[in-house]
Amino acid sequence: MDDGDRRWIESMPTAYERGLVEPVFIPFAKEIARRAAARHPARVLELAAGTGALTRELVSTLHGAALTATDLSAEMVDLGRGNAPAATWQPADAMDLPFEDSRFDLVTCAFGVMFVPDKRACFAEVARVLDAHGTFLFAVWGRLDQHGFQACVVDAVHEVFPDDPPTFLETVPHGYADTEVIRADLDAAGFDTVAIETVTLPLVAETAADVALGYCQGTPLRAQIEARGSLDDTTNAVAAELARRFGGHPIRTSMAAIVVEAMPR
Repeated sequence: MDDGDRRWIESMPTAYERGLVEPVFIPFAKEIARRAAARHPARVLELAAGTGALTRELVSTLHGAALTATDLSAEMVDLGRGNAPAATWQPADAMDLPFEDSRFDLVTCAFGVMFVPDKRACFAEVARVLDAHGTFLFAVWGRLDQHGFQACVVDAVHEVFPDDPPTFLETVPHGYADTEVIRADLDAAGFDTVAIETVTLPLVAETAADVALGYCQGTPLRAQIEARGSLDDTTNAVAAELARRFGGHPIRTSMAAIVVEAMPR
């Protein structure tokens, strides 16, 4: 790994935290934590915890619960541990969880399931580590046209690279928005779906520049941009389009997510 690659890996969580956590992830973290509290869990596992947006809400909401926060990225785990030190943090692959059977009574995940290559393998692992009366509570992004910031980012990068646009946002995080597919994957892994609904919440960001930084330099979109041109120039172009579409300071829009609660059969 050369120095450039190392800087890229180490800087992504910081850009993600600065540009995306407060405006995009915190509103739904509060919603998921509220639903988690209604289950009164004692032993909680969080998947794809990132830098700890949901983790912090769970710590403050689930009083007395033992919380284990995991992420595939060791860099995310390091930053998350500093943000939510009350949780136990460790790297973990959601498709191969390093925990014994029936270890937890709640497994939760905010906007991580859609990145897992094999959803059914992940869900089967969740079913394995849940106890018989446990709950799997997670959220995935809805359709791209239901997410104001991300739809704008996609339009902007298509303008910058019209002949070969990056497609990460529309094909990966927004590629798991079919509720029937989600139900089928849960059923195949041994779950009964308790509830599945689309929840729309307002998003507010301090500046367009921060949001552009978060998406362009704090997500895997970064690699696609760098393969095509200037990262800084593209980030600036995205910031300009966000400001044009949503106004000045702060910028406001809304976002829809699919929130799912399921229990092992």
